[in-house]
Amino acid sequence: VLCPPHLRPAIAAIYWFARTADDIADEGDALPQTRLDDLAAYRADLMATAAGLPPSPRWAKVFGQLGPMIRQFDLPVDLLADLLSAFEQDVVKQRYASQAELLDYCRRSANPVGRLLLHLYGVDDAESLAQSDGICSALQLINFWQDLGVDIPRGRIYLPADSWAAHGVDEAQLLRLESHPNTINLIAAHARQADAMMRKGSQLVKKVPGRGGWELRLVVQGGLRILDKIEAQGFDTLRRRPKLGAWDMVVMGWRALRM
Repeated sequence: VLCPPHLRPAIAAIYWFARTADDIADEGDALPQTRLDDLAAYRADLMATAAGLPPSPRWAKVFGQLGPMIRQFDLPVDLLADLLSAFEQDVVKQRYASQAELLDYCRRSANPVGRLLLHLYGVDDAESLAQSDGICSALQLINFWQDLGVDIPRGRIYLPADSWAAHGVDEAQLLRLESHPNTINLIAAHARQADAMMRKGSQLVKKVPGRGGWELRLVVQGGLRILDKIEAQGFDTLRRRPKLGAWDMVVMGWRALRM
């Protein structure tokens, strides 16, 4: 409803491109090298499509949708390639040494989506791009802190290692999903950083025209509402994953109106 009709095919094509690549990296029981080989083939199809050449038959539907949108809207192919770089990293990297290293991942896994959407809306000034990056990185981080109890058993710890030591936490505690004052304080510190990042970028909602601006308001409020839920359960997402319910949608709508 909030997406302008003339942009829906482009947004759908970008979504299915990213969704398919994410599934290649994460779903099923393929070996890491097989996933990397498949992502390399997927990247080759992206580059062929961008050059006006036919992709392989394997993902013909994905690139059959994406190719016309690349040409119609002059989509920046480097941003699409950045997404693939992040998915490739997901296959081989399960630990992050610092916040800077984690934000570099967000720069490729999340920020390109915001920049692609701003491109479609014709918003391209430096301040808006920086605000978009802040919103998208914050959303990625919020998703990480929401999903700690899901990701850690799968072997992925997105909490930066240098912050473990600062809060007196070791890897064994995290792998045991140990709810301890130190692990709670560690999660709380990162949740508050994400909150500050989201609020700093939120002025972007006033620059995106029409219904797109309202959609962005709800995206921002969705992220902030998850942070509310994380705080309400004492920042313990190692043992319980917070979810949004019907009442949260009402709260988000009201807050979006207030923006």
